[in-house]
This record gives sequence, C-alpha cells and structure tokens, in this order.
Amino acid sequence: MISLTRPPATNLLRVLFLGLSILVSPSRAQVELHVPAGLTKLQAVEGEEVVLPAWYTVPGGDVTSGVPGEMPFVMWFLEQKGRDLDQVLSYINGEMTSKSRVSLVYSMPSRNVSLRLLDLQEKDSGSYRCSVNVRDPTVKGHSSKTLELNVLVPPAPPSCRLLGVPRVGTNVTLSCQCPRSKPSAQYHWERLPPNMEVFFPPVLDVTLGYLSLSNLSTSMSGVYICKAHNKVGSAQCNVTLEVSTGPGAAVVAGAVVGTLVGLGLLAGLVLLYQRRGKPPEEAPNDIKEDAIAPRTMLWPKGSDTISKNGTLSSITSARALRPPLSPLRSSTLTPTPSLSSQALSSPSLLRTDGAHPQPISLSPGGVSSSTLNRVGAVPVMVPAQSQAGSLV
Repeated sequence: MISLTRPPATNLLRVLFLGLSILVSPSRAQVELHVPAGLTKLQAVEGEEVVLPAWYTVPGGDVTSGVPGEMPFVMWFLEQKGRDLDQVLSYINGEMTSKSRVSLVYSMPSRNVSLRLLDLQEKDSGSYRCSVNVRDPTVKGHSSKTLELNVLVPPAPPSCRLLGVPRVGTNVTLSCQCPRSKPSAQYHWERLPPNMEVFFPPVLDVTLGYLSLSNLSTSMSGVYICKAHNKVGSAQCNVTLEVSTGPGAAVVAGAVVGTLVGLGLLAGLVLLYQRRGKPPEEAPNDIKEDAIAPRTMLWPKGSDTISKNGTLSSITSARALRPPLSPLRSSTLTPTPSLSSQALSSPSLLRTDGAHPQPISLSPGGVSSSTLNRVGAVPVMVPAQSQAGSLV
C-alpha cells in the first residue's frame, strides 16, 4: 500500500507516472526528455517573462509534432526549499490545466513541452521539474528533467535622509536605504555641480548606504544624490544639505529665556526650603525669665519733683522735712538684684532741673547709712516716671 502525504491530485499523478515507468520494460523505454546544454540555471527579471525550454524525442518522430496515435502525458512541478511540491501545469488525455501566468509554448499534442511564465514575481523562483510519459502502440517511455529559475529584483526607489544638525564644525550622516533589491543593492553618493564630488570609502559605506561628512563648512552645502544599483537595475534619490553658521536668533533667545526661568525657579525653591526647614527666631528680649522685678516704692505725694521731659528727677530736700519714720526692721529690707555697678557705686542721685548737683542723703527718717548697711539694706535706683504716671 502506498501512503499519500501530498494533495490527492498531485499524488495520484505521481503514482500514475511511477506505475507507467514500472510497467515499461527497460528495452522499450525510448522516450528521452532534453533541455539546452548550459541552461539548467536561468535568471530572469521581475515583471518580465521567461521560457523554460524542454522537449522529448522518440525514434522516427519529429521534434515539434508527434506520430499519429501518440499520447503524451506532460506535467510541470515547482519545488521550493521548505515547501511541498507544487504542480503548475498538466496535460493529460488532451486536457490542459495550469495556474495563472503559466502556459505551454506550443499547442498540444507536441513533443516541445517548453513552459512559459508571464509577469514574473520573486516568489516564482525555484526548481521546475518536467515529466513526460508517452503511451503509443509501438513507443512507450518516461523521462524527466529539472531547470533552476532565479527571479532577480531591481532596486526599488531608495529613501534619502539627513541624520544630524548641519552646522559649521559639526558632523552629519547621509542615509540611503532601498526597501527591495535582489541581489542586494550597492550604494554610491555624489554631489551635483557646481561643486561636483564623488565619494569613496571609508567615508562611504557601499553596503549600508551611509555617507559620513565631518567638520562641516558652508562650502559643503549642495544637492547630494544616492544611486542604488544591482546587476538588473538602479534607482536614485537626493537630499539637500544646507550648512548654517550657527543656531538662529530665535533659538538663542529661547535658550536664554529658558535658562533664566530655570534659575529663577531654582532660587525660589531653595529659599522656600530654607524657610520651611528653619525654626522661627524669638524676638530679642533683655528681660530674663529668672530675673526678679524691682520692688515698687511708694512715695508720698508732693515729696518728689518730676521733670517735664520724663527723665529721672532727683529727690528734693523736702524729704528732710518729713517726720521721722519708725526704725526699719531688718526683715522689711529685701536685697534687690538687677542693679548696675554704676548705681551701687553712687550713694546719691543728681538733679536734672539745671541746678548744680547736690548730694542728697538716701537715709529716710534720719536713719544713717551705716545702720542700713548693718541690717543688710542695699541701695536701689528708682526709675523715673512720666507726667502720665508710667515708667520710662
């Protein structure tokens, strides 16, 4: 039993040819298929047509026409790498079947079984095998030959691009890429007149299509043309290079403004961060929390004279006219801190009414200073009062 792994129609025809070949004895297998010598490998260009020449011979017959009663079976197959065998044409029992763009050169029956392919495409490349079986009352036989077809593709129109900023002193690259080409295209760059120039490696990459221009100058401005070509065709594109002396005024102004705005924002953020991170400072205050306020002294009305300008006034001699006070107790005199060294060293106060300063005794009620010193009393300076009665 024979296992069929390909499409039924194709496998059936192959089995038929195999069976005919087995049934025919070697002594009677006189059919021979021919192809031109040296044309087993053909090349054609995409979009054109090609003829794959093939014919068979039998004794006593003509090449183009068969003998009366001769019944040929002709089949053409396309074999491509990684794909199954594909039948493109068959002529069996006087009936012709074929794919689009495929036909025989001569009308059947004929011993010339050459194949014509129209409007070639790249996918038509591959190995074409022709098989012929002849069934005749006197002549029988089977033969096959193979032809290689390679469809070439001319370069498609390439795409030219400028990579980089063309300014004086900088480097740029001109790119040229071709989307389709078989075989792969080779690239050449040149500059058009008046400053015509042709470029060569190493600045030119003929395989990838790159042209490197270094240290640009204004004299290098112009139209550059890229030509992509292979053995069956060529195509080209162009790019205009305009080398400028520097960035435009708008670019410079924008850069300056952007820099200033960025610096301003940065300074603002730094100040804001410092204010948020630093604790608030206390207002300066000369009064200490642990200091004891001076004791308020009650003065009899009319006993002191206060200057109109709010300064400290001296104690008048009327204090001497007061009646004597009872002796002070040692417990009633409390040492008072917060005295300046100048106040402690001065035993008397000065008048501020413009008269000559006169020393005034600080001992009330006729108590001597020595007695006050013995009981631990300390001289104090009483702040002056304004006319409104507030301390100044």
